[in-house]
Amino acid sequence: MMRRDRTTRGLTGFVLALAASAASAQTPPAPSPGASRSAIPRPAIPMPIPSTPAASAPARAKPAAPDPAFEAARSLFEALPEAERKGLQDALVWTGDYNSLVNGTFGRRSYEALQAHARRTGGAGLPDAAGRAALLKEGAAARAAARFAVKPDPASGVVLGVPERILSKRTPQPGGTRWQSADGRITLETKSYPPGETGLEAVFARITAPGPDRRVTYKLLRPDFLVVTAETGTGKSYIRYAAGEAGLRGLTLGYDKALSGEVDRLAIAIANSFVPFPETAPASAPAPAATAVPSSSLPPVAGSRPAPVATGLVVAPGRVLTSAAALMDCRAPVVAGLPTRASPGGTADLMLLETALLPGRTERTPALHAGALAEGEAMVALAVDAEGGVVVAPGRSEPGGGRVAAPLQPGAGGAPVLDRAGALAGLVATVPKQPRLIAGVMPPASYRLVPADALAAFLGAAGLRTAPAPKAAGTLGAAAATMVGAVVAITCQP
Repeated sequence: MMRRDRTTRGLTGFVLALAASAASAQTPPAPSPGASRSAIPRPAIPMPIPSTPAASAPARAKPAAPDPAFEAARSLFEALPEAERKGLQDALVWTGDYNSLVNGTFGRRSYEALQAHARRTGGAGLPDAAGRAALLKEGAAARAAARFAVKPDPASGVVLGVPERILSKRTPQPGGTRWQSADGRITLETKSYPPGETGLEAVFARITAPGPDRRVTYKLLRPDFLVVTAETGTGKSYIRYAAGEAGLRGLTLGYDKALSGEVDRLAIAIANSFVPFPETAPASAPAPAATAVPSSSLPPVAGSRPAPVATGLVVAPGRVLTSAAALMDCRAPVVAGLPTRASPGGTADLMLLETALLPGRTERTPALHAGALAEGEAMVALAVDAEGGVVVAPGRSEPGGGRVAAPLQPGAGGAPVLDRAGALAGLVATVPKQPRLIAGVMPPASYRLVPADALAAFLGAAGLRTAPAPKAAGTLGAAAATMVGAVVAITCQP
């Protein structure tokens, strides 16, 4: 999550950057009823824009001396392909370090974001190729944890990213779509107006009108777009509209102030993904930054793809750790289309599968969580979904430390569960064979963990090494990034 001071300072700069750089803009519909108690965010106090004529200035300030570190980082950054530059900026948004436009252009905000990430991860300046790959994976894991999907919205005609894990309720509305969190504390709306129905000036006047409990904190009106942010005593909102030949199109994001730490970052990601008139975008326009992030999809199984029955963790070349209970009814497990055999020494809880080397997978020497899990400790499970892709599912430990509450689905038995430092806290023992859905959404449920001490004893008996537990805790996304490349789907040969 972002620090509050950096978010407050950065979201305004981000809004200004978007306003200054985008020829496409946005406008907002009135706050939805479902978001009224929590909507109306603000970015921060707008940064002053100098307006004093140069002739009236008492003295011309000397230009700042070049910053060698900044210029060196700029040279290295600008030498990268455009897709990678945008991918790095997008990843830094998801790590909470960057709060500006994802455009591949290097500036002070990109530099400060790289420096902040380096300080937290022990790096320096612009990372090398391995460090950039790790950063991209960290951003991808955080994206996956939010299930952030950039898609067209046919009702309004726009393209935008929606954090579907959080905004699980979707309903149509005139000229657009509304997404809400289950508790109604976060609302995202799209809205479109046909040509001639209204104009930017009219919308701007409506959404900046004073109200008894609403304070506009930033507003910008240009001939082809507008941006307005506001707040109430309990809520914040971000509104953006663009004008084009097809009319007006825009979005409104409203959320409870108490959720600012997480949603401020999502607001930046959503705004960066927003394309109001995709039908008029240049054919050469780059794809959304998510495509520059390495995919966590697994290699397809040859022929028709059966549904995974368990999740495995590659702990050594050709050796996959999983839950024995999850494979109780499977006589012939298959990993990435390759046959396996059970290594001697299996227990009632754990199994080690041996197979050929797995293309595209990276074995990991697991670091194990030390001591008992604290009740309510934040964790993340890495499980496979029905298509064999990796799902990053945030969760929390339950009283006693032997169970985890997380939104898991069939095939998650054997899924590694990590703490915030990236240490392996256990494996999910089993999950039901049928998904547990409420209104089409999979809610968190309680699952038994095979604990870290049992994993240590089992791996030691198999002659496999474990790593010391990391000392510093980070984000769940960073923790997931350390292990996601070693997670595989296990299917069962008929």
